[in-house]
Amino acid sequence: MASAGSHETYYVPEQTKLPIYASIGLILTVFGLGSVLNNIKASEGTTFSTLIAIAGFLLLAFILFQWFSIVIRENHAGMNSDQLKRSYVWGMAWFIFSEVMFFAAFFGALFYVRNFAVPWLGGEGGKGATGEFLWPEFQAVWPLIENPSNAVFTPPHEAMDVKEWTPGFFAAYLPFWNTLILLTSSVTVHFAHTALKAENRRGLIQWLSVTVALGVLFLVFQVIEYTEAYGHYGLTLDSGIYGSTFFLLTGFHGFHVTLGTFILSVMLARSIKGHFKPDDHFGFEAASWYWHFVDVVWVGLFFFVYLL
Repeated sequence: MASAGSHETYYVPEQTKLPIYASIGLILTVFGLGSVLNNIKASEGTTFSTLIAIAGFLLLAFILFQWFSIVIRENHAGMNSDQLKRSYVWGMAWFIFSEVMFFAAFFGALFYVRNFAVPWLGGEGGKGATGEFLWPEFQAVWPLIENPSNAVFTPPHEAMDVKEWTPGFFAAYLPFWNTLILLTSSVTVHFAHTALKAENRRGLIQWLSVTVALGVLFLVFQVIEYTEAYGHYGLTLDSGIYGSTFFLLTGFHGFHVTLGTFILSVMLARSIKGHFKPDDHFGFEAASWYWHFVDVVWVGLFFFVYLL
């Protein structure tokens, strides 16, 4: 601690090449996934896009593991000053803000398509010249099953509904059950945080284990939902604007749930090893912030993608 009238020593991390390696892994991952989604092939009949994406993801995961291990060791060694801890808080806050903007772009695209582009093609507001000359029989309804260019896009058989095709009461309303699962997981991770602050290690581990299990259950249900979307509804990324918006919004959210579940699993392992203290546990707190954010995004998805 610094004495009165003085300033604490400014912490400067040691030099490392890990940010450069992490950037390379991120570039390879994004390039590979972009190539997969656009069916870009490296040669006739052969594509390396999937391998590039996997290699980039594995490199990124390895680098982040090494990076966070260093941060944890430094914290246990007492090297983290108050200034550095504040930088962690601001860093996580800005990261979540960037994620808010990320999903805002996709929600904005859905809003624009549903409230402007599709009605204009149908002639609403005197802006139907394109629809009148090119697609005179176009019906401006959402979900958009009959696309103006079905010769290019393969339309789905029907739109997704809150009531799924899968038999059985419990499996009949997958989006609703997933909403209930994520809302419950927000409560359980809060209970885990409360137990940590109360120095209740057993309660922390139990509630965090339940949260991780709920995250895994959500992902299992989403796999079932996607299977039905492809097999029963004929809904794919190539189904026009409805399929594109559905899978981009729910798919990116599913990726974030996967990432959040993995992060909470790491927090669970660290909790079992006794890493956290009631007054020093920002790693866990940052993970809980992220999880609450993911839950809020899903509530928006449930209303705007499935219900409205």
